[in-house]
Amino acid sequence: MTTFEELDALPSRELHDRAVSRAERRLDVKFFWRLMSETPAAEAADGDVEQGVDEVQHWSRQVLDMLRHDDDALEARRPIYIDYLLKHEE
Repeated sequence: MTTFEELDALPSRELHDRAVSRAERRLDVKFFWRLMSETPAAEAADGDVEQGVDEVQHWSRQVLDMLRHDDDALEARRPIYIDYLLKHEE
């Protein structure tokens, strides 16, 4: 069983890859919806309030940002990835 501490020690890109891969295998639309719906809040917490507001107003931008792989986006989503991986162990 993977622990929070083990997952938290991983780089954000590794967490992203593991969580997205697992969600794809499970066909877990809820996970991708969660990423999309929580992205504005994650980015606002990361200091990009203007972009968070913009994304709330434009869902198409949320979809594109959910698929982004830049370091800031990955870092902002770390809690989502860790939570998903803990709840959906293989």
